[in-house]
Amino acid sequence: MKRTSYPSALLFAPGRRFYFIRGAVPLALGLFLAASGGAVQAQQAKQPAKPPSKAAPPAVAAVLEPRAIEILKAMSSRLAAARSMMFTSAVSYESPSRLGPPLVYMTKSEVTMQRPDKLRVITPGDGPASEFYYDGKTMVAFAPAENLVAVAAAPPAMDAALKVAYETAAIYFPFTDVIAVDPYKDIAEGLKVAFYIGQSKVVGGTTTDILAYVNDYVFVQIWIGAEDKLPRMLRAVFRDDPLRLRHQVELSNWQLDPAMTADAFASSKAGGAMKIPFARPDPKLPPRFKPPARPKPPANPKTSKTS
Repeated sequence: MKRTSYPSALLFAPGRRFYFIRGAVPLALGLFLAASGGAVQAQQAKQPAKPPSKAAPPAVAAVLEPRAIEILKAMSSRLAAARSMMFTSAVSYESPSRLGPPLVYMTKSEVTMQRPDKLRVITPGDGPASEFYYDGKTMVAFAPAENLVAVAAAPPAMDAALKVAYETAAIYFPFTDVIAVDPYKDIAEGLKVAFYIGQSKVVGGTTTDILAYVNDYVFVQIWIGAEDKLPRMLRAVFRDDPLRLRHQVELSNWQLDPAMTADAFASSKAGGAMKIPFARPDPKLPPRFKPPARPKPPANPKTSKTS
């Protein structure tokens, strides 16, 4: 995978698809995004920023083990072949603290997808609850507690729709590669290293094959079901991150090709909510706005003249 203006998914961190936006303009979309991780950035904004590392990541010799590549391709084929799927995404990601050691924040989403053009993501927490619907024609971002909704026209293909959602409203989900048309395509692009580590009987309640893969930007360790070839857990560290913060996603409750009802990708409650613009929640100043001038400090009584 490589860094692009639309970050790509199984790698879910700053600079890629899993970097959520903080803010409150418009309010509902800000709340919607906060449920997807904006609360974390709000905490980061309160802390003094550290200068980014200017050192380039160390060079990595290209070593692609055939066994690791075979398992990654098998996972991609299993996901791409599913016409519909349901799963749970639980994400944890580290954020710097003022004390030094990082804090960990978490979100959880229930995902329902039907190829080629339907998606539902229900995020109950942590943070404000949010819902996202895509039906091949429109995208809907709904904040149920606040009863606010943002609606926009969407491309007919899911990959393109998710890209538009990210570019226009900073909406992103950390499992995007799982539901992509070709998951391996994103993994293989810029791939430098891939190797097999071993097996685990702890992750996902099943036996998993453990792999690691590396490109110019990120190191990823992934647990893939040995029998069903479904991704169960990923951990990522970005090579140009001087803090080496870790990002993790657990994927569980898999259902491939479940039956879908006609109303699975719409919300009657969202239809009756107050509408707001489908836009980024970044705060913006009104046109020609100028901040108020600072008041002059009071005269020093020791130097002021007396009558």
